[in-house]
Amino acid sequence: MTGYWLWWIAAAVLIGAELLIGTFYLLAVGLAMVFGGLAAWLGAGAALQFVVAGVLGIALTIAAHRWRMRRGLPPAQPPFDIGQIVRVEHWNPDGTARVAHRGSTWDGELESTAVPRAETLYIVAMRGSVLVLSDRRPADVA
Repeated sequence: MTGYWLWWIAAAVLIGAELLIGTFYLLAVGLAMVFGGLAAWLGAGAALQFVVAGVLGIALTIAAHRWRMRRGLPPAQPPFDIGQIVRVEHWNPDGTARVAHRGSTWDGELESTAVPRAETLYIVAMRGSVLVLSDRRPADVA
């Protein structure tokens, strides 16, 4: 298989995945791969193909991030976690918890001090890898 087809197949996979998550970051990298494939199609060497894709990937990702911030869009969060029930394994003295979720243990913190410490809670947000927990399921979750 010719090299440019590999670039374009990878681009199609990333752009297709972008349709599932909607953050525009995979779209940016996918478009960069399209241009890496275009460089291959035009006869550029492998090093130049990677430089084109890498530089454009960084530039387009920064552009996508700035566009999202200007529009006030929320940071990307995995939508499948929000609204899920978690089981608290134990509470730490500082008010945080260790919770079981997706076959692993995660750090969790209460959404507010008014939320009672319970054995089962709902994920209402994520801050990095910390689950934000509440005793009520978010209203906007189907």
